[in-house]
Amino acid sequence: MGLAEVAEVLGGDHVLRQPLHNRLDLIALSQRGVPKAALVHLAQYLSCTLHDLVALLPVTERTLQRYTPQQPLNRMVSEHILQLAEVAARGVEVFGDKAAFLAWLHHPSTALANQTPMSLLNSRFGAEMVLDELGRLEHGIVA
Repeated sequence: MGLAEVAEVLGGDHVLRQPLHNRLDLIALSQRGVPKAALVHLAQYLSCTLHDLVALLPVTERTLQRYTPQQPLNRMVSEHILQLAEVAARGVEVFGDKAAFLAWLHHPSTALANQTPMSLLNSRFGAEMVLDELGRLEHGIVA
């Protein structure tokens, strides 16, 4: 998975206002702040409502409503959004199809203690578990 796919999940360079060439660019973007428009694009990409996506983030929906589309979110929220975008890009890469990935994302997994991968994405540790499971699926290791 390349960073171009992560950028695309968030609406591309025109939404992020910078290209993503390496992991240092992710750090710079998180420090500068991901714009609200990227979060809206991520929700559309994941075929979920903004309300559902905000439930995974360390920000309230009320606070988010105050932001303009180009206004940057704080560092903590931005890092979480970037991690969700990485999960989405990786999932589509592993499944080879966005619809198949989205179906998996909302289906309980025995490897994840019968929880849906989506429900684990509200923490860094859960997102890492989901990424690990995607890696196992990619290599044909099914629990």
